[in-house]
Amino acid sequence: MSMVVRNCFENRTQAGQLLAEQCLNLPLERPLVLAIPRGGIDVGIEIARRLGAEFDIVLARKLRCPFQPELALGAVSETGEVTFDRFSSALASVDDADVEAERQLQLAEIARRRQLYRRIRPQADVAGRSVILADDGIATGSTMIAALRSLRPLNPRELIVAVPVGSPERVAEIARECDRMLCLLEPENFQAVGQFYREFEQVSDERVLDVLQGVAAESATA
Repeated sequence: MSMVVRNCFENRTQAGQLLAEQCLNLPLERPLVLAIPRGGIDVGIEIARRLGAEFDIVLARKLRCPFQPELALGAVSETGEVTFDRFSSALASVDDADVEAERQLQLAEIARRRQLYRRIRPQADVAGRSVILADDGIATGSTMIAALRSLRPLNPRELIVAVPVGSPERVAEIARECDRMLCLLEPENFQAVGQFYREFEQVSDERVLDVLQGVAAESATA
């Protein structure tokens, strides 16, 4: 699904609210919204609030090229599985040892985040449920694909990807990995996710913890 909303989103919160409207009429079964931190946290929580759905996170990390860190080789999921970006121009120049070193580095960061975040929010059960994966946008798509592949063996009823903006080519690729794709904006001139937001500040661990603590507090009083 593709729909042009406007040329630019105000911020991740507004983008999440617009996405939530697209989710309202979906036939969801015990919906669970999973955000990819950190950029997806403010998008995902808005979807969860609008749907009255359970909210959690899913962890995956980009694998960087060792001699050009801004280039992505792919991504690694929380399970350790690597998804390579078949479009990456750097893959041919990187040997297996470099990939493994970067994989271990990113797994260490995943472990750090898991320890930090899971003290507040135990991992939600996904089996038999409509699971919506949210992020603030799709550039290479490797992180989203890694997250999807880590969740599929857990037997969700369906996997739905919801993002405000993405590269048309990468959105099409991700659509083959999920059961439904929701993307509000697929600009032909896509260069980076941040170019389509007026406010696009880096999201901190503190912000993720604030959201998770809020969710935990709401659950405790429900």
